[in-house]
Amino acid sequence: MAAVTPLFKEHEALSDLASRYVDVAALPWKPTPCEGIQMKILMEDEESGMMTALFKWEPGSKLTLHEHVEMEQTWVLEGSLCDDEGECTAGNFVWRPAGSRHEAWAPNGALILGMFLKPNIFLNGDIEGVRLK
Repeated sequence: MAAVTPLFKEHEALSDLASRYVDVAALPWKPTPCEGIQMKILMEDEESGMMTALFKWEPGSKLTLHEHVEMEQTWVLEGSLCDDEGECTAGNFVWRPAGSRHEAWAPNGALILGMFLKPNIFLNGDIEGVRLK
């Protein structure tokens, strides 16, 4: 099986077709290249680039200019996420088409669930060309 929940050892003994129940509280927060943004990877397939992750944004944190290589989906659980096109508030959902580019920020912080078919590519700053993962 190509998809895994990194750092969650309870799945190692499961058969390929078994359901993977993830104790999200047991997963550690991991820093991202963007200051003030941490993540918990819930599921990833390194071969395809598909990933579902929980992101915690500190108030005022910003995700620099990046491109969505494939469709990106975001469900805001707490706080809000902003970009030049609008604001997605708690309980709401935004998706972006492949090829779209933007910067995003969380003025008051946010907790979001992000679903990616391929990792983002960053286009400027200290993390140019880096894929967030």
